[in-house]
Amino acid sequence: MTRAYVGLGANLGDREATIRRALVLLGERPGVDILLVSTLRETEPVGFLDQPSFLNGAAMIETSLDPESLLAELLAVELELGRDRRGARNGPRTIDLDLLLHGDLGVELPGLTVPHPRLHERAFVLEPLFELDPTLRIPGRGSVTDALAALDSDA
Repeated sequence: MTRAYVGLGANLGDREATIRRALVLLGERPGVDILLVSTLRETEPVGFLDQPSFLNGAAMIETSLDPESLLAELLAVELELGRDRRGARNGPRTIDLDLLLHGDLGVELPGLTVPHPRLHERAFVLEPLFELDPTLRIPGRGSVTDALAALDSDA
């Protein structure tokens, strides 16, 4: 089993209920065990600003799935919960499940980059990861603690 981390987000409808439902659906998938879920945080949108605020968090899971198979399960859960990917990039969404980390793997495939390419730039991702595991390391980037400190020094 591999430890992986999934970013959780929503800004349409009952955000918390949708995120909680996504976790239930994900945990029912073969080869996926939800270990811990961070506190959910109210966050401002990034990129496309004219939209409601988000509720964001992260989940620590154990999985027997490879990164591509796990991503397929995340996308299936999103679809089941009404995610429509035809809108603006970074636009409003009922649910957003991002594969942030998959063990210590680095993956570069069409449609899949692990570690998530912008996780080290976003406090709304780093803070939940730090809450789940303060000693967590981002392959090729160092510790979550250092990434958070770098964001604080840029502010």
